[in-house]
Amino acid sequence: MDMIRQTLMILTATLTFSSFAFASGISDSEHSAIAERIKPVGDVYLAGSEPVSAEPTGPRDGATVYGTFCIACHGTGVSGAPKKDNAGDWAPRIAQGEATLIKHAIEGFNAMPPKGTCMDCSDDEIKAAIEHMAAGL
Repeated sequence: MDMIRQTLMILTATLTFSSFAFASGISDSEHSAIAERIKPVGDVYLAGSEPVSAEPTGPRDGATVYGTFCIACHGTGVSGAPKKDNAGDWAPRIAQGEATLIKHAIEGFNAMPPKGTCMDCSDDEIKAAIEHMAAGL
């Protein structure tokens, strides 16, 4: 038991001192590169102290809405979502008519939540996203 304890203490001391020696040999440029790689990806703000973001200048096009909100499900077909540009997936939906397709997208249908999680999308933006997904069919 004492031999195991001694071995663990030696290993711990070796790792501690070798790590210290390694860390102290880092140049300023290497230190800057490491700091850049591990910097936070976002910021936390208290309510009311958020930076002011630019207001949208107009409606988003179908490609933007699709790439921001729809692609997560419609890019892979999650839970039966029709995949972009896949005629086999879209044919039965298109057969129901454009009004039904848009109604389902806006109100939600089966596993798809209302507006497909784009709660700030206008009805026209949802329609543009549908047209983008079904383009070329």
